[in-house]
Amino acid sequence: MRRIDRGFEGGGWRGIARRLRGVAVAVAIVAAPAGGVAQEVAPYDDHLMRLAEILGALHHLRPLCGATGEAQVWRDQMTALIEAEQPSPERAKRLIGRFNQSYRGLAETHRGCTDTARALIERYTAEGAALAQDVVVRWGRS
Repeated sequence: MRRIDRGFEGGGWRGIARRLRGVAVAVAIVAAPAGGVAQEVAPYDDHLMRLAEILGALHHLRPLCGATGEAQVWRDQMTALIEAEQPSPERAKRLIGRFNQSYRGLAETHRGCTDTARALIERYTAEGAALAQDVVVRWGRS
């Protein structure tokens, strides 16, 4: 039995994507250092690097699968994350590199919206929300 995917036409995906965007910014805000530039390697760095990859993936996949109005949303979220985190130039370069690598890799493989592309969006959205929540819970400032 084939599952009906209503999310790309105006249902659940928009809410999930909106929540992930909000959580990504929340992560950046709570994980940002209290005063000054973030340390070279933060304890949550692996999480942020993976989140950068997910944002790059969504930057390619969401518009590909018809998410109108999201042409720059995911890049803007990446920019907000970097601005809030205030990484060193080297660390910022690594974050941006992860975003771009993910975007380019998926752009080479996914040139149209397929069932696989939609499944990746679902997986990346869930993983990104979980990562962001984990960073907030484990390392958020109180």
